[in-house]
Amino acid sequence: MIRFVVGPDRSLVPDLRATLPGRGIWLSARRDVIEPARAKGVLVRAFARAARGPVSLPPDLPAALETALIRRIGELLGLTRRAGQAIAGFEKGREWVRTGRVRLVLQASDGSAAERARFLSGAGDIPVLAPLPGEALGRVFGRDYVVHVAIAPGKLADSLLIEATRLAGLQANPVAADRRDAAGVMDDEAGANG
Repeated sequence: MIRFVVGPDRSLVPDLRATLPGRGIWLSARRDVIEPARAKGVLVRAFARAARGPVSLPPDLPAALETALIRRIGELLGLTRRAGQAIAGFEKGREWVRTGRVRLVLQASDGSAAERARFLSGAGDIPVLAPLPGEALGRVFGRDYVVHVAIAPGKLADSLLIEATRLAGLQANPVAADRRDAAGVMDDEAGANG
């Protein structure tokens, strides 16, 4: 889910880190919830009800959320690399997988399916996500292109998993989360009490 807060101008502001002040309004990170509800005006009414007043939605909400999540994943991956908790490349990453030092594997979304499968052969039950293309992964590691990134266990890996799952939800149709109304909106009060 993605948290939003109402800005001083009554516009909705995405709060990906869930740290901005104010009453939070939560929306499922799923395109199949955002698009139809936004088109029918249900999303505006649901947000207005949760915010207890009129609100304005950005016209390109799904695209803005995807862009923000891609940027956030890049930032987290950079932190993970600088902390020594991420390694890029087939051989080094494969060694981490073999020795059990991996919490999560990120692979280029535009990488070869056969090569990605070969990297994971015998890997066991490790979450594997493909949130970014190889060029974006490469920029983080100072290379032109990266297909495989192994992430060590820790808070940064957990944060990366959450953000990549949110992005996947906006790009596809993941499983629904907890309690929310017909538009997929849940405010902080409902989340805290239910």
